[in-house]
Amino acid sequence: MRASLLQIAVDEAESVDARRQRVASLVRRQTGSDLVILPELWTTGAFAYESFDTGAEPLEGPTYEVMAKAASDAGVWLHAGSIPERVMGGGLYNTSLVFSPSGELAATYRKIHRFGFDKGEAVLMGAGSELVTVALPETTLGLATCYDLRFPELFRGLVDAGAETLVVSAGWPERRRSHWTLLAQARAVEDQAYVLACGTAGAHAGVPQAGHSIVVDPWGEVLAEAGGGEEVLTVEFDPARVGATREQFPALKDRLLGVATPRR
Repeated sequence: MRASLLQIAVDEAESVDARRQRVASLVRRQTGSDLVILPELWTTGAFAYESFDTGAEPLEGPTYEVMAKAASDAGVWLHAGSIPERVMGGGLYNTSLVFSPSGELAATYRKIHRFGFDKGEAVLMGAGSELVTVALPETTLGLATCYDLRFPELFRGLVDAGAETLVVSAGWPERRRSHWTLLAQARAVEDQAYVLACGTAGAHAGVPQAGHSIVVDPWGEVLAEAGGGEEVLTVEFDPARVGATREQFPALKDRLLGVATPRR
């Protein structure tokens, strides 16, 4: 498989409509890729809390329409990052959208772990409750968003649901960049899965972003890593390595905690 992680910058001087079109153009250029991944909340900025309400849109809103067409035009599976989704009644969620190569909506994921410690996203947005996987012809994706990366039980649940490639869409701050790399490798090693983690460049509401999108293999080896600026990180990887790794080093079979015990 070939995957392209679009590490875009969220420029506050750029209109949201202009950014949608710019990102759609980038997606269309990835015609040689099977999977394209965007960062978290790229329409507003992950730390631009005051923009969540004004920038919120219904699930099938303008970002949905533009990204669906871009996926279809490029003929790629597109993880379109996440948007501030407004639901009936006015509530907000941090919601990821995945489109098939025909432009059909294949899955949505509402971020479960909200960041902010009783402020920001943690109080402005609702929490998702469902683990989400997406079956591609080559591999099964497990979806996660930014702060989720700190919670290994979520990823173990995705693996139990069949995930072999863990996709993390993020707006991760530069001041904790070492955690970003460490946790991406840890999730890959403990779950014996690929981790494709796409972040943003630039700054959100004055918060410098880490960039350094990263692809890690099931042994924890870094296959590719971006720098700090705006960049398209493209990597080829072999999904069959997941099964081979789990067979060669069957650590997941030795789990004792968190595994349902059959009734006798």
